[in-house]
Amino acid sequence: MSNIKEKLFTEFTAPTTQEWLDKIQVDLKGADFNKRLVWRTNEGFNVQPFYRREDVLKLKTPDSLPGEFPFVRGTKKKDNNWYVRQEIVVNDASEANKKALDILNRGIDSLGFRIKESNVNADFVEKLLDGIRCDIVEVNFRTCQRHSLELAQVLVAYFEKKGYDKTKVVGSINFDPIKKAVMSGKNTTAVMAFGPQLVETLKEFPHFRCIEVNTVALNNAGAYIVQELGYALAWGNEYLQQLTDAGIDADLAASKIKFNMGISENYFMELAKFRAVRMLWAQIVRQYKPKTDDACKMCVNAITSEYNQTVFDSYVNLLRSQTEAMSAALGGVHSMVVSPFDSTYEEPTEFSERIARNQQLLLKEECRFGQIVDAGAGSYYIEHLTDSLAQEGWKIFLKMEEEGGFFEAVKKGIVQDDINATNQKRHKDAANRKEFLLGTNQFPNFTEKSDGKRALSCTCCCAHKDEPVFKAIESTRLAADFEDLRIHTEESRTPMAFMLTIGNLAMRQARAQFSCNFLACAGYKVVDNLGFKTVEEGVDAALKAGADIVVLCSSDDEYAEYAVPAFKYLNNRAMFVVAGSPACMDDLKAAGIENFVHVRCNVLETLKEYNQKLGI
Repeated sequence: MSNIKEKLFTEFTAPTTQEWLDKIQVDLKGADFNKRLVWRTNEGFNVQPFYRREDVLKLKTPDSLPGEFPFVRGTKKKDNNWYVRQEIVVNDASEANKKALDILNRGIDSLGFRIKESNVNADFVEKLLDGIRCDIVEVNFRTCQRHSLELAQVLVAYFEKKGYDKTKVVGSINFDPIKKAVMSGKNTTAVMAFGPQLVETLKEFPHFRCIEVNTVALNNAGAYIVQELGYALAWGNEYLQQLTDAGIDADLAASKIKFNMGISENYFMELAKFRAVRMLWAQIVRQYKPKTDDACKMCVNAITSEYNQTVFDSYVNLLRSQTEAMSAALGGVHSMVVSPFDSTYEEPTEFSERIARNQQLLLKEECRFGQIVDAGAGSYYIEHLTDSLAQEGWKIFLKMEEEGGFFEAVKKGIVQDDINATNQKRHKDAANRKEFLLGTNQFPNFTEKSDGKRALSCTCCCAHKDEPVFKAIESTRLAADFEDLRIHTEESRTPMAFMLTIGNLAMRQARAQFSCNFLACAGYKVVDNLGFKTVEEGVDAALKAGADIVVLCSSDDEYAEYAVPAFKYLNNRAMFVVAGSPACMDDLKAAGIENFVHVRCNVLETLKEYNQKLGI
């Protein structure tokens, strides 16, 4: 067998990188390699169209083994299992308990309870956890930050009352006062003093964490991957520094910190993010000189993004969250939450929650993602992404250190300005369709109606309404602007756009399809056609159909012949639009034609302008 392999490898000469580049240049026929094939990412580095073994030989990321420092390849050696987690908003202890027991029989092995501050007491917690084995199931809690210490004391008493082996209790309390400072601009300095007390209260439970870093909030506000990575490191280091300054042992302090990170749609980049952030966090923790490398292990709960979720064509949310879940699973996270596809506009139904659970179970049980440790290891591309993200994320971390730490940067508004700028850029890119949202700004469902669906606003169960003293982050989903426009159109009246197709068959069909997709983004009714012999015939057909907009679809050369006669014949009886950006555009504008739709248009602003002209 070995002889056969040797013969196969010796029969073919391995091409060099330069030979590959020469061949590509020939195929490009003179086009610029860097412009055509090099991906200029939003993360601060470029991605080449191909990678070879020589590109990763100089990297350190492939050197370690799974379960070994710096844990780039994961914190586990034998498998890649993660906790399948589902969140429960607790209003009634008995009802929440009933739901928890039910979903534990449906594949869930991690529960996340959100409890009102008024319910933080021993009786309520006992009812809530009745019949739930907290030494088998991971249990996570979130309440008002000011009541987190009280909740910890109640839980410790409950665990001790049940006689649980403290080493087998796995879970967390989501204590993260910095999050409110970052997202809402509230001064939470006084609340941060509870951190060391929380750690001391739970120190005998080695796998129960109580200090959390919620960069998922940045993800949901539109942060780029490298921003979330860099700020996660600085955020976590802020807590680690505070705990050790308060006299907490470095090993204990690090073991109590947990990261809740988002997962965006960039499949390979997100996979690499989890590898990179583990590696860098391990390096940070080591600087505090812990007694064992186990303290350097990062614990990450991954949560699918809300930023790219949509109200319209909402079943596409399943596709988004599925690839996101794949990234996190292959990236080696501790636990994962897949948000139900309808959570953007309603309280998730039993159906949507079941589908969300099954999305993870499919990956774990049927695709066997839970059995393969660091499946991306050795991939030239993934190793490159891991290294590049680590380098760029480290720059952000160092910048935060130069500002005096993460919290000081938050006080100055540096973090908020950075994320808000990214959010604004991404909304602008979506408006120009440089960033696609399938079913919203690209290929919308022409006939879909909102049926009363409206985006939900985030509500806080905390009764403390402190006034903001810092800058805040403006968190708006990417689809929100288009959804607002479409709902406004739907609530007013739905105009009809009629495609006047004429001339060159290929061009008229392509431009009619483009225009239909363009105008349907605002909820317009679009009518395509097979073609007309004359522009007069097309205009008559449009007016007979009751069209509000007539879109001339033809080739650039033929617009010089057709556009002005069609415009004059229409005679302001409907809005006239030319599909494309022809060379004769200036001549057409001089003739009075104002409206053109093409790939360089700002789709959102153009549609808002059309609504205004139509009196919508």
